[in-house]
Amino acid sequence: MYRAYIAQNKPSIALSEINASSAPPALVAVRRFAEYMANPANRSKIVEEVEAEFNGDIPNDDTVFLMSAIIYMREQNIDNALRLLHQSDSLECRAATVQCLLKLDRVDLAAKEVKKMQEIDEDSTVTQLALAWLNTALGKDKLKDAFYIYQEMIDKYGASPLLLVAQASCLIQQQKYEEAEKLLLDAQQRDPNYAEALINLVVVSQYLGKAPEVTNRYINQLKEGHPDHPWTIDYTAKEKVFDRLAVESTA
Repeated sequence: MYRAYIAQNKPSIALSEINASSAPPALVAVRRFAEYMANPANRSKIVEEVEAEFNGDIPNDDTVFLMSAIIYMREQNIDNALRLLHQSDSLECRAATVQCLLKLDRVDLAAKEVKKMQEIDEDSTVTQLALAWLNTALGKDKLKDAFYIYQEMIDKYGASPLLLVAQASCLIQQQKYEEAEKLLLDAQQRDPNYAEALINLVVVSQYLGKAPEVTNRYINQLKEGHPDHPWTIDYTAKEKVFDRLAVESTA
């Protein structure tokens, strides 16, 4: 339940209701992730706590492994994330392993991990999500398979920004930009500040030849609402490089 609140950008609920001194290890790990998401200024300290636990006596708990691995993933430390995830056989940890392997562009290893998940529980929502991620990475004809997996989840559980953006990413790779934009605008209507929807709207607006102010509106919203998002950090860094080169070229 608390993880769902964090996913909805409501980490304060977990922070206020979970007592770090008396809660079991799994809930302590969830609370730590909530603090990581809620307090960007404290993230380096939280990473140090995870490091100390990782190098010491980490509780043998699937949720602890998963939450700590997700923090490592957000810090772009994929190697440590994988080391933690490999200590668990849970479907969620295996799904996170698939994400890590896809980040490393090891689609071959991700496919093997998905196969293991299918052998455990092919119909699990987590397994189906991992399969959709894999199909998206494989591209081409597999994009349609990924799209329909997401559609089945929407039909079963209802549309969410996450699923709508996932479908849109499949359409973008098929160059169906107008259809993708409709899904992204739907996602944005459900959550006006959803980072992944805004990022993909930046991409789609470029392909559709939208006016520069449209693209800039999405970019400014990302800068204001998600300054610590990897996309925003990378974009801002490139802006600074461009500005520096522009000054040098006119000097």
